[in-house]
Amino acid sequence: MRRIWGRPTSANVMKVVWLLEELQLPYERVDAGGEYGRTDTPEYRALNPNRSVPVLQEDNYVLWESNAILRYLCSAWAPDLPLWPRNPQARGSIDRWMDWQQTVLNAPQAALFWGLVRTPPAERDAAAIAAAAAKAGHAWTLLDEILGKAPYVAGPAFTLADIALGVHVHRWFSFAIEGPELAGLRAWYGRLLERPPYRRFVAGPVR
Repeated sequence: MRRIWGRPTSANVMKVVWLLEELQLPYERVDAGGEYGRTDTPEYRALNPNRSVPVLQEDNYVLWESNAILRYLCSAWAPDLPLWPRNPQARGSIDRWMDWQQTVLNAPQAALFWGLVRTPPAERDAAAIAAAAAKAGHAWTLLDEILGKAPYVAGPAFTLADIALGVHVHRWFSFAIEGPELAGLRAWYGRLLERPPYRRFVAGPVR
């Protein structure tokens, strides 16, 4: 039995659900985190001491951290697909962008999300939002340069790098902010929207 713990509005949960749908692997998703609670219970802390989502359960195996879950699912259930290939150089090219999502992009994107989506207009910090928009815009500009040379983040094929970053590009284009014109990024976003799991599980209202 495969179970995913986490609320559907979490970007990190979206990553995992998107991949499971791409691989057509059966799973059950259980609401946890945010308005659903559960993450502070002893039972959940036994699954993930960080009390964050998502958590993957496969029978007696438990794994947390969304990008680790993506890699595990491909390694275990789709080792020969280009999503995360066996070739170490190809895999390294994918991994660097997955890590870049966490180390470079995540902080300003999260600041924009909390500042623009989760904070009432009267309570927003305009200076902090502007600073986050500038940092995120710079990061997306770097990726835009890559996407001007290839259809997907790590080259010609759709990979885990696109999943790790794709959940965030939908939010970026949904934020009510002024940003740079990024034709390569916009075209890539359009290609992601052609994928049914992305449209269904990622590209909905940002909340």
